[in-house]
Amino acid sequence: MNGKNNPEWHRNFRQRGMRITEPRKAILEVLNNTTEHLSAEEIYMSVHRTYPNVGLTTVYRNLELLEEMGIIAKFHFGDGRSRYELIHSPQKPGHHHHLICTGCKQIIDYDDFVEEEIELLTKVEQALSAAHNFQITGHTIQFYGICHACRGNL
Repeated sequence: MNGKNNPEWHRNFRQRGMRITEPRKAILEVLNNTTEHLSAEEIYMSVHRTYPNVGLTTVYRNLELLEEMGIIAKFHFGDGRSRYELIHSPQKPGHHHHLICTGCKQIIDYDDFVEEEIELLTKVEQALSAAHNFQITGHTIQFYGICHACRGNL
């Protein structure tokens, strides 16, 4: 899938009366072409190679906008940096969760048992919504631990 021609991205912007600018396209392309969870600074460095006039502030502003639009997700994995990924990407499973190694900071996407998790979480979300009169719009699951390689180094 070529992100520059992704009709869903264009439709999201048109529906809001906005243009998909070169910096926005560049950010989306960077995220579309990686399996990593990139920080704003890493995204900026990649965008800056192709578009040297795009500044870090522009990248931050557009990341915030893309998150608000529901095109990207922002994560905090305990390393003091926000990380980003496309919500829908050919590089990653659709709905997935994360395993985070507290040793080497490796982030593993997984989609094993997601159907079972969704079934359980749907029940939990419905109960929480009813109990607290709260509309839940999403969730994030992150498991922290020690990966196989780091356990071998203990």
